Amino acid sequence: MSHIPKNTLCLWYDRDAEAAARFYAQTFPGSSVGAVHRAPGDFPSGQQGDVLTVEFTVLGIPCLGLNGGPAFQPSEAFSFQVATEDQAETDRYWNAIVGNGGQESACGWCKDRWGISWQITPVALTRAYTSSDRAAAHRAFQAMMTMKKIDVAAIEAAVRGGA
Repeated sequence: MSHIPKNTLCLWYDRDAEAAARFYAQTFPGSSVGAVHRAPGDFPSGQQGDVLTVEFTVLGIPCLGLNGGPAFQPSEAFSFQVATEDQAETDRYWNAIVGNGGQESACGWCKDRWGISWQITPVALTRAYTSSDRAAAHRAFQAMMTMKKIDVAAIEAAVRGGA
């Protein structure tokens, strides 16, 4: 490890930290896999030589994947929020996560196959529900509440007052 970041997100995986890191690096720009560290000895959920930790970045955020075993599971209390510019980018990320063994949730949330939660959030949605036009913000928010993957055109129609 040449440079140790001051602050790193540590994500607990059962045993697939390296596979997860490689998936994120292939899916999101500004993402990469760094060092893969192997256990110097046996540990409760593995043996000497197994992958213990993986250094990686997701959209520029430094992370450490820890193969800690099944004792702890990811929670929706933590998620990556990815701001997307348009429907095509929203679809690309959503489909990559859900289509690779993940699952859909509500309001732009989904989980990858390792249980990590993602918010795939078009900037059009954020602008809409934070608008100073509170009636338009309310309509956009109500539209979002009916969605799984965010439909940018439907959000924009709600802002304009359409259905």
